Amino acid sequence: MTHLENIKKLFSKNFVESPLLESFDVGKIYLPTGKIVACDPLITNDMQSFTDVFPKGDFSVVVHKERESNCIAYVEIVFGESEITSWKLATTETQNIKDLAEGEVFGYPVESGMGCFMDAETQASLNALEQKLYLRKGDDFMGIYEEFFHEHFFDKNGAIDQYAFLKPSEELPGNIFGFETGYGEGFYASYVGYDKNNQPVKIVTEFIEILVN
Repeated sequence: MTHLENIKKLFSKNFVESPLLESFDVGKIYLPTGKIVACDPLITNDMQSFTDVFPKGDFSVVVHKERESNCIAYVEIVFGESEITSWKLATTETQNIKDLAEGEVFGYPVESGMGCFMDAETQASLNALEQKLYLRKGDDFMGIYEEFFHEHFFDKNGAIDQYAFLKPSEELPGNIFGFETGYGEGFYASYVGYDKNNQPVKIVTEFIEILVN
């Protein structure tokens, strides 16, 4: 069974039925333009948005953890409750599914152990914040993770949170949903489910494949 067929079985319903997964509705992401970027925000700050233009506004984010490891297996953004009639691999402007060999996917590399969903406008805000901090701190600049991301993933007692919502700009409403990616480093694909009118109902990124019988 291909990844796409497995995603279809897991996520075409309004809830995931798998004893191997535990699901959490963790909050809402705000998408000001509907142009979604999925990337490791520490190494691919120039990642292109997907070619699909998704709805604008606030949308629920669901995290699905592998029960055995407590690691994040899937992250999902839900745009509506319409019945899903088709799925496809999410691609950017420079990616063509026809170029893939059998078994290959497009996705994004992770080297930091962190992935994210964000709007393209929010990506620009994050990059602007990084430049602002670098120009202000110079040689004391420790990198965008230490300067911005770190505090959102560690509480005052030092406990580690696996995911967080972050706002890189006080002036703009867009936020980032950042999270630990599966078992860590890797290359991860996203998939989009559509209704009968070819409108996106959800987008899912896979970090640990949980096979459905």
